[in-house]
Amino acid sequence: MKNQSTQTTIYIGLNDSVTGIQKFDSKKYLSILKNACRNYRIAFSVQEINGGYFHEDGRYTEEKTLMLRLIDVSEEIVTELAKDICAFFNQESVMVTSSPTSVVFIKEKI
Repeated sequence: MKNQSTQTTIYIGLNDSVTGIQKFDSKKYLSILKNACRNYRIAFSVQEINGGYFHEDGRYTEEKTLMLRLIDVSEEIVTELAKDICAFFNQESVMVTSSPTSVVFIKEKI
C-alpha cells in the first residue's frame, strides 16, 4: 500500500564558510551528521555528491556536499536539524528542499 509522504533533502557543503577549504575528512562530517540524526531520532539516507555554491559576497566555490534525505519529518524538526548542521559545519547556509513522494515498504521472508 502506497502512502503519500513528504521527502525532505538537506544539502550540506563541506568547505568552511570562512576559509573556503574542507577542514576535516568527509568521514568526520558524516559521523557528526549521523550523530545529529540519531539524537533527533530521525531515520535518514545520506550520500556524498559534488556541488557548487555562490556565497552572499559573490565568491563561488565547488565542494563536496552531503545530501541528507528524510521522509515524513516535521518541518519544525527539519529546521532545527538544518540549523544545527549549519552551525556544526560552519556553513553560510544549508539548502533544504521538500516534495511529495510515495513510500512503499516491501517485506518478504523465505
